[in-house]
Amino acid sequence: MAGREAPEPPTVRTTCPYCGVGCGILAGRHPGGSVSITGDHEHPANFGRLCSKGSALGETVDLDGRLLFPQVDGRRVPWDDALDLVAQRFSEAIASHGPDSVAFYVSGQLLTEDYYVANKLMKGFIGSANIDTNSRLCMASSVAGHRRAFGTDTVPGTYEDLELADLVVVTGSNLAWCHPVLYQRLLAAKAARPQMRVVLIDPRATMTDHIADLHLAIKADGDAALFCGLLAHIAASSHLDRTYIEKHTDGFAAALAAARALSLDEIVRQTGLPAGQIGEFYRLFANAERTVTIYSQGVNQSSGGTDKVNAIINCHLATGRIGRPGAGPFSVTGQPNAMGGREVGGLANMLASHMDIENAAHRDIVGRFWGSRGAAEKSGLKAVDLFRAVGDGRIKALWIMATNPVDSLPDANAVQAALEACPFVVVSDMMADTDTVRHAHVRLPALAWGEKDGTVTNSERRISRQRAFLPPPGEAKPDWWHVCQVARRMGYSEAFDYAGPAEIYREHAALTGFENNGSRDLDIGAHAAITKAEFDRMMPFQWPLRQGQPDGDTRFFADGGFYTTNRRGRFIAVDAARPERMSDAFPLVLNTGRVRDHWHTMTRTAKSHRLSGHATEPYCEMHPDDAAVLGIGAGTLVRVENAHGTVVARALLSDRQARGSVFVPMHWTDQNSARGRINALVPPVIDPVSGQPASKNVAVRVAALPVAHYGYAVLAARPGGDMPDYWALARESGGWSVEFASFTGVGDVSTRARAMAGAAGETELLTYRDEATGSERVALFQDSRLIGAFFFSQRPIVIARAHVAEELHTVFGDPRSRCRVVAGQPGSGRPDPGRIVCSCLTVGVNQINAALDGGCPDADAIGRALGAGTNCGSCRSEIQAIINERTTQAAE
Repeated sequence: MAGREAPEPPTVRTTCPYCGVGCGILAGRHPGGSVSITGDHEHPANFGRLCSKGSALGETVDLDGRLLFPQVDGRRVPWDDALDLVAQRFSEAIASHGPDSVAFYVSGQLLTEDYYVANKLMKGFIGSANIDTNSRLCMASSVAGHRRAFGTDTVPGTYEDLELADLVVVTGSNLAWCHPVLYQRLLAAKAARPQMRVVLIDPRATMTDHIADLHLAIKADGDAALFCGLLAHIAASSHLDRTYIEKHTDGFAAALAAARALSLDEIVRQTGLPAGQIGEFYRLFANAERTVTIYSQGVNQSSGGTDKVNAIINCHLATGRIGRPGAGPFSVTGQPNAMGGREVGGLANMLASHMDIENAAHRDIVGRFWGSRGAAEKSGLKAVDLFRAVGDGRIKALWIMATNPVDSLPDANAVQAALEACPFVVVSDMMADTDTVRHAHVRLPALAWGEKDGTVTNSERRISRQRAFLPPPGEAKPDWWHVCQVARRMGYSEAFDYAGPAEIYREHAALTGFENNGSRDLDIGAHAAITKAEFDRMMPFQWPLRQGQPDGDTRFFADGGFYTTNRRGRFIAVDAARPERMSDAFPLVLNTGRVRDHWHTMTRTAKSHRLSGHATEPYCEMHPDDAAVLGIGAGTLVRVENAHGTVVARALLSDRQARGSVFVPMHWTDQNSARGRINALVPPVIDPVSGQPASKNVAVRVAALPVAHYGYAVLAARPGGDMPDYWALARESGGWSVEFASFTGVGDVSTRARAMAGAAGETELLTYRDEATGSERVALFQDSRLIGAFFFSQRPIVIARAHVAEELHTVFGDPRSRCRVVAGQPGSGRPDPGRIVCSCLTVGVNQINAALDGGCPDADAIGRALGAGTNCGSCRSEIQAIINERTTQAAE
């Protein structure tokens, strides 16, 4: 009937596939195929909040680039053929070279059920522990620190503690960009209780700095010294909880002696912080009874990461500030199911259910429960060593699931060479062409978010359901099915006979409660007999969920009860020495990390033009004084290099970056940039305890690149042909944009433009050249529609980029209107929004400045006028930075 509104699609309650916050989502699939995404107000992780990435999930579920059918050596084959080959080659390698000649490398992108069966097959039945996960790259030092102090990998607190604390110490985490929903919860709590204090410990003044009362711009890897000094200060200022120490812990005297060995002068030297700032932090911590220290990759990704974790935990044990409301050390995970993977033994040095592979009693429990013979008896190869073994030939067959190690592992070029040399590589992935998939002999099509069904665990030990609301495309299958089918073909049919994820979850739950009796932390034995209907209805919950104790305490260790052999927590005497890696040849410190709107290697986020608008290409953020010394101008291209490799990136000059250091994001790959794989520069230096690579303290040099021509283009189709020396792709609403540059010259610009646009058939070409500046512009039209616009200059391109992209596919019936394109003017006449700040609502810096000129006094007023910052809120800190900069300029 005319005028009737389309009915709202039925919603499915599921969980976000990005970071470890584990936000609840309501997803709806419309009849036309579009997907609507909203936050789940009933989910206790986010209470309806979503970040920009979560909000844009509906834009990332298309089938463009998907792997839809099994392939062997690039040829489509039936599933049976692919699975038979995998089972055959793995079995042959084991028969000829032993179980340690094969390996799995899995991912925090897997669901817990996928992880469980992969771990069961490798450790329980193949008989090797050569299964590791990309969680080794982000969480291994936290795991090792927890196990040393608590006896098991236990996160003691909950998200609520961030809101209850009087002091929140954020160290090694850009919370505003990397865990935006937690940042928003903290921001709201501080607004409600202005007396709350926040300390940020980070070499950079990140966007999280806007919530901080004190920012400690620490040297890379100075954290252990800082927290050792804090322990000594707590003791000297009589803030120890001696009752807790004596009743519940061991090792305090040795830990304190090691901490006292550091003088204040030594702490100043190792941290690079003024003594006054150090003292202010120490006094804040000592006097705040309710203190949470939240930490992430800046702590973990270090050759001394485990010691950093234990230095933090020592301070909480010494004050008894653990496991109580508003108090505790809190590790926030980087991936959506890193915790779930740890729970089922996804790491090479762990067993399922948080049991220890080196513990014979634990091995016996797991072996008897699984009914396996010949189970693994020692730790397997951790990620960096695993790929080293692939490279030197010890690993004959490798199965990679849901991860992209050619881009994400350190010494990435060596990883790529290792895969090229490996006799047999299997990759299970949702994408047909990643930098890793291209090296696979067998490609197995996996399900993506929205198609998968199972569970995930977030950073506060909360298990949530991930539910399917989209049909499986092509012949794609869930990862647990891939593993079970291969296991059956290897002769383990009975142990891998599952009808679906509910059965796998039930077995996992039963194992956590098997012979437990409170002796182990992880216990969801109350679900040991869960039915499929109950699994389908399952709401988020925190473990433990013990049989007969459904309402247990969700915090650990307030009254001791650790999981060491004597049930006492352990202080660790920490080595606080800071490694010096710089040299005359490589004098700068490289730090790597995330940007706000992209994720990992961008196989999902790069599908959204909104998420691509904030950061369109790899950049090298550096202090203006360093740039001046090196002759580097803003927006020019630079070469970042060391003995391991070279990356080309755009220079971003900012005094948020400390002198002597640079920051380059981790997301760009060979799929979306010419030379952007920053992990090619990260050496395979690891923490000796955790095996986690050091990605935050890398020695490099940076130099200006001689560029003959800079370029920018928008294209209706993905560019092709002979690409320039430098290029970086980004999605636009009507196609693609590409930043590019030539080091020797672009030749004839019309020829270059036609080749990159893939222009075929009747094409009208319009050109313009400015003789004074040497800049040139080219526009291509097909049937009066704009299919490509190119801008060439001897200097970095300054143009209203958003406007040009909006004109793609526009019909220019009046030939005179086409001149607007080469003039860089929008046919619509709308003002240029400028660089995008708010991705959710596509609000740019020019619009924000105009609103400020129009009388908007603060970020709240900007939100009311433009909507910026009112959806996910993760851009509010950047809006505030714009306001602060204008205020500073006005004062000057």
